[in-house]
Amino acid sequence: MPDLLLQCAGVLTIVVALIHGILGETKVFARASIEPERLRTLIRLVWQASTVAWIGGGVLLIAAPWMDSAPARHWIVITMACVFGFSAFANAWATRGRHFGWMALSAVVAMTVAGY
Repeated sequence: MPDLLLQCAGVLTIVVALIHGILGETKVFARASIEPERLRTLIRLVWQASTVAWIGGGVLLIAAPWMDSAPARHWIVITMACVFGFSAFANAWATRGRHFGWMALSAVVAMTVAGY
């Protein structure tokens, strides 16, 4: 069961990351007016860097049960729980809890910790 929880957390992480990337492009940057243009490009790339990082974290959570190394599993779980925990907190604080992202990321943290 713990392995399945880690893998579900990984899949949910990838789904949340893809939603984050798509909504960023279609809702946030479609309306944002950021000058100069190179700053707009920089902010857009930083936004998408977190999308790619979360997908990488999701892949690690999916792969963790197949690793023969207990320390690798331990550090993957701790690192991802901290990363997604901070992301959930930041999202909840910045949006005053009015955005679903913090709930989805909190679910990832809960499944990750339960899968440990």
